[in-house]
Amino acid sequence: MSFYIRKSLRAGPFRFNLSKSGIGVSVGFTGFRVGSGPRGNYVHIGRNGFYYRTTLPSLGETSKVKPLLRSHKTEEKTASSIEMKEIESVDVLELRDSSSSDLLAELNDKEGILEYWPFAAIIAAIVLSGMFYAKAKAWIYIPICLILGVILFLAYRRDQTRKTVILFYELHDFAEEAFQALHDAFQELFSCARAWHVEASGQITDLNEWKRQAGAGTLVKREVIQFACKTPKYVQTNIAVPSMPVGRQIVYFFPDRVLVYESDKVGAISYKDIEVRFSNKRFIESDYVPPDAQIVDSTWQYVNKKGGPDRRFKNNRQLPIALYSDLHFTSSTGLNELISVSKPNIGQQIFEAVKKLSALQQ
Repeated sequence: MSFYIRKSLRAGPFRFNLSKSGIGVSVGFTGFRVGSGPRGNYVHIGRNGFYYRTTLPSLGETSKVKPLLRSHKTEEKTASSIEMKEIESVDVLELRDSSSSDLLAELNDKEGILEYWPFAAIIAAIVLSGMFYAKAKAWIYIPICLILGVILFLAYRRDQTRKTVILFYELHDFAEEAFQALHDAFQELFSCARAWHVEASGQITDLNEWKRQAGAGTLVKREVIQFACKTPKYVQTNIAVPSMPVGRQIVYFFPDRVLVYESDKVGAISYKDIEVRFSNKRFIESDYVPPDAQIVDSTWQYVNKKGGPDRRFKNNRQLPIALYSDLHFTSSTGLNELISVSKPNIGQQIFEAVKKLSALQQ
């Protein structure tokens, strides 16, 4: 999957153009120029490292097989003998990249800007409700609705302009090759029929609980996720950005860093601080079995001491054991996310891609 670098972006009425001299900003019709609007951020990445420039419009590894795991549904009651430990990153604001701190500050500032259009919508609803209860004449609704519609539109466009961050990337030589490798790695993840974010896990140490959990050594709480190529809501950029949702957060893989979004907060992690570990694992699948899953064995929903079926249960169904891939993303700054995908032997590509991108930051 190749990515395309665009030379222009639009944010509300403003158009940003990338040229050899940097970023140009225009608004309105041809020949009309206004020097106000969102900031344009230019990031040049080459073999010699990173170069950040801001345009402010002026007013003039080897796979190993893990022990058996079993999923845990949210609505099920967890036994007190199983201590579920969350696999979660630290607070987003603690995820700080030491470089380009100004850009991270801008992202957080603009995420925190209050939007006008919801208040405009509430006022419009109050006005229309008042007219309805006052039994206003029908013809009055037409001009009032037009005026309110224009106000709502202008408020929405104003919010888009105030909150949007422009990111222009220019990649050269090894940088383009490294980011292409990341896209190829995500294409491999896209090809998996199913992916999960593992939210928590706990070791099963009680014998009775082990019998009730199909002989699994670990209980996990997981959520189905979908990988995508998209940017954060108020970020306009000239490249496609791979992303993955991880619970309350979304991780975006930009060429120069990883951005982690949670609500109205943004954190940044340098690729040189990220470690990717990958391995195969045997998983007792009690839910939907993905079509690309490799079934390696089977067990029973309730087992006896020897691992065979417990005859005391009439509806003791047989469960498949699939071989899945685990990808564990960690960093020294607090990233800690575990992803599981339905195909085995996945992870080498994204490990190598992150390694290439981290080499740009050495």
